[in-house]
Amino acid sequence: MRYVIIGAGAVGGTIGVLLGEAGRDVTLVARGAHLDAIRRRGLTLRTPDRSVTWRGPATGGPGPEPLPADTVLVLTVKSQHTWAALDAWADAPVVGGGTAGQRLPLFTAQNGVANEPTALRLFAHVHPVCVWLPATHLDPGVVIASGHPYPGMLHVGRYPAGADEIDTAVAADLTAAGFLAPVRDDVMRWKYGKLLNNLGNGVQALLGGDLPGWLLDRVRAEGVAVLAAAGIAHPAEDEERAERGDRVGTRPVDGQPRSGSSTWQSLTRAAGSTEADHLNGEIVLLGRRHGVPTPANTAVQVAVRRLAQERLPAGTFPLAELIDLVERAE
Repeated sequence: MRYVIIGAGAVGGTIGVLLGEAGRDVTLVARGAHLDAIRRRGLTLRTPDRSVTWRGPATGGPGPEPLPADTVLVLTVKSQHTWAALDAWADAPVVGGGTAGQRLPLFTAQNGVANEPTALRLFAHVHPVCVWLPATHLDPGVVIASGHPYPGMLHVGRYPAGADEIDTAVAADLTAAGFLAPVRDDVMRWKYGKLLNNLGNGVQALLGGDLPGWLLDRVRAEGVAVLAAAGIAHPAEDEERAERGDRVGTRPVDGQPRSGSSTWQSLTRAAGSTEADHLNGEIVLLGRRHGVPTPANTAVQVAVRRLAQERLPAGTFPLAELIDLVERAE
């Protein structure tokens, strides 16, 4: 199989480099200065144990030539960029006829749970991936993967449920690349569990260092209450801990601990947008649908949007102002 990694940032860069190092056919998709750097000098992946530079094909989008019929598309862009990426790739021609949206499997290795129903509008074969992969991308041409002893765990399956032979084949390739890659009939259940864990990303991005435990507990408690009201299953925290065990921890890379979450990274890069609307915002959406108050998640979403739009640094939102937003949302 041939892999096209759509979004060679923290997650996509780690997956792409390690698949390429394992001998798989990989093309990276990136943009701007990051794409320029990959084309000039390759993509360098730094881990707790080593540094490796991958040199291979990189592109900004689909070309005029049809994609081979054995291509697997792996979508790793941030959730706010999902529709643009899907729109760019869905109509790409495939050898033998048809389009990527009609014929090729699309693996959504992304945070949040809105990407899969969005993808199903344009792609017939959608395969969710629950991503436990601590990685950082701040500088063009460089990705830092802090996971240890495994770089990450990637649960794979089909959307809305089940699993098939493509999942088994992709999981085998991911395993050969060094990942833990269980195949799950209920992969979306695991993605909802990851969503709950990601609700603290915005808090960390807003406040930086010492985080108020009460706020972290509250955003998660609201999430748990909303999922219960919606009848959406998710693994309990102890089930997740047992699954991950001590196999996907983090270690410093070049003497530096991991800096922050994907939301923190977006603010640090002054990207202008973050995943908060698809993380905390998902809880707000479900809360409004099912009549469950979500003031803490509402406040975090509003505050992160403000920092992103004004391109203010991560960790600079005043705690007192955040508390005031929570109280006003109650």
